Amino acid sequence: MLITYKVASTENEFEQIHRLNYKTFVLEIPQHQQNKEQKLIDRFHLQNTYLIACDGPTVVGMIAVRDQRPFSLDDKLEQLDLYLPPHKSVCELRLLAVQKEYRKSRLFFGLAQHLASYCLQQRYDLAIMSGTVRQLKLYNQMGFFPFAKLVGTEDALYQPMYLTKETFNASLAGRLQPRPLAFLPGPVPIKEEVSASLQNMAISHRSTTFKKMMRNVRDSLCEMACSIHVQILMGTGTLANDCIAAQLGLRKEKGLILANGEFGERLIDHAQRAGLNFAVLQKPWGQPFDKNEVNNSIQTEGAKWLWTVYGETSTGMLNNITMLKDVCNNNEIILCLDVISVLGSVPLDLSNVYLASGVSGKGVGGYTGLCFVFHQENILPSPSIPRYLDLGLYQITESVPFSHSSNLLQALQSALEQDYSERYKVTEDNLTFLRREIESIGLSIIVPKIGALPYIITIQIPKYKSSLEFGDIMASFGFKLHYESSYLIERNWLQISIIGRQEEEIRQMLDTFKEVLASE
Repeated sequence: MLITYKVASTENEFEQIHRLNYKTFVLEIPQHQQNKEQKLIDRFHLQNTYLIACDGPTVVGMIAVRDQRPFSLDDKLEQLDLYLPPHKSVCELRLLAVQKEYRKSRLFFGLAQHLASYCLQQRYDLAIMSGTVRQLKLYNQMGFFPFAKLVGTEDALYQPMYLTKETFNASLAGRLQPRPLAFLPGPVPIKEEVSASLQNMAISHRSTTFKKMMRNVRDSLCEMACSIHVQILMGTGTLANDCIAAQLGLRKEKGLILANGEFGERLIDHAQRAGLNFAVLQKPWGQPFDKNEVNNSIQTEGAKWLWTVYGETSTGMLNNITMLKDVCNNNEIILCLDVISVLGSVPLDLSNVYLASGVSGKGVGGYTGLCFVFHQENILPSPSIPRYLDLGLYQITESVPFSHSSNLLQALQSALEQDYSERYKVTEDNLTFLRREIESIGLSIIVPKIGALPYIITIQIPKYKSSLEFGDIMASFGFKLHYESSYLIERNWLQISIIGRQEEEIRQMLDTFKEVLASE
């Protein structure tokens, strides 16, 4: 049976925790009086977070985490803080317990690895505990470092200990922890040469060298996207879309926004904040737009511009850009696109697209921090637009109106040197394999293969399992899937993105995925 690690959340799990607590700290280590119920509810139970190890539905190991002072060690050691190394945020660990029949397995190490990940996630940089003197060798292997004198009674002596990121990484448990693999739409794996570029000495954004690099990067982006112009800004895709909204506002015309997912709905928010005059054609998430519907909406609303998302990552859908270009051309209106999730991930042709937003991370393979606005016509500055959003100001200064990061630009330049055509093919082949494997175990994929993004799938997790808990368990095994966004949690969806991942890595992830799915 697969041992899984998670945060306790159900009444049944808490009931088992109380019984394991009793077995360990009443019957085995005589720290408390026996009782008829054979349960021991910790005095800090309501403040504890329990990290547990489960064999199917059975809790076979646990450790409690608590960050409210006073700690139990405060009662046992005067001036506790004088013993501790420098830190910013400390928690106390208690009630480390494992069923006897599992103590010769690697379960203790699994708990330690899960604990280390949890502490980093919660931003604790120090954890303290009292470890029974019977298991000092084990605690050392888990990364705990002893300090101060022994505490407790003769029957139950404990050694105060602490755990830091450094002591864990140097321990046997830390060395055995598998390297985490991210299957996320962003951030994506960064190639070594791209990472190395980020470490270069910074240069002035006003220097000739920087301006030459900026021209080269812009030329590469235009070639990749079949665009005449592109401006590079310091910021995220949200900034790029705000720039598009600002430009649309100058036109003083009514538009139409298409939304069939989270990011299409965000465009509506951009437009509302910019005070645009627009109508909305909204479809259920994951449903494609019909050509006649779009055409009728344009004509009914008298729209002069259309704005939508090309790659809707919230569902894994690739909206039909050819159809949209055709409809806009027939109605003589302009088309604007959010291509943040497709740039560098699928072949892209932005000819006849008035404005489009992109970013340096995700499929492009650079670091997050730069965003792009592609355009086909010259754009003049406008004093009615805030300076940072004024696309015309970027054009007349060759994308350097303000301070820029040479490090991010160098990393982007390095990323753009890769062979994207080969990457497109490998990614598409790997996703075909992934889809086949996921469907073979009976899970539903939200968007069918035709009309889907070729690097990500959105999976409907069965109702009897929580997508959030499923993702947490996968993360505890070193596989970071996309599952924590609110729109995914609400629908019990989970996403797997394979940008930058190799087939063997996908197979490793799938082996664990299937085991976790099959576990009770």
